[in-house]
Amino acid sequence: MIHAVDSILVDSDGKIILIQRKSDTFDGYWALPGGMVELTETVEEALEREIREETGVNVKQKEILGVFSHLDRDPRGRSISTVFVCEYQGVKKAGSDAGSIKMYSLEEALSLDLAFDHHSILTAYKIWCKERGTYWSKKLESITPS
Repeated sequence: MIHAVDSILVDSDGKIILIQRKSDTFDGYWALPGGMVELTETVEEALEREIREETGVNVKQKEILGVFSHLDRDPRGRSISTVFVCEYQGVKKAGSDAGSIKMYSLEEALSLDLAFDHHSILTAYKIWCKERGTYWSKKLESITPS
């Protein structure tokens, strides 16, 4: 079982940082920054480490958007992700798994080929922006059209 963290990094204009993956899994696809929690870390520590490694910025967690656990969310194996909404500071630069890094409006991001279940996560974020709440895989299925 993989426990992952993902982040929605939002700037003051509401734009979101996405990274273009540079790896065997979803190579070339856009993704939310994040990664796997190591055995010696909390989810918050993992989030801070992964974001620094992938984007070069420091994060401040604002809220947990939710927990996403669809059985097929990651082709590498069973994965559960805690997703945070964050503010950030620092100069953005692509690192480790990231081929490039760009800022997108939410609507632009939702029109891209996104890795994993990141389209569902951003759909939950879109709803969250209007009506705060906590989201998870099954809840999202019940409130969004198929």
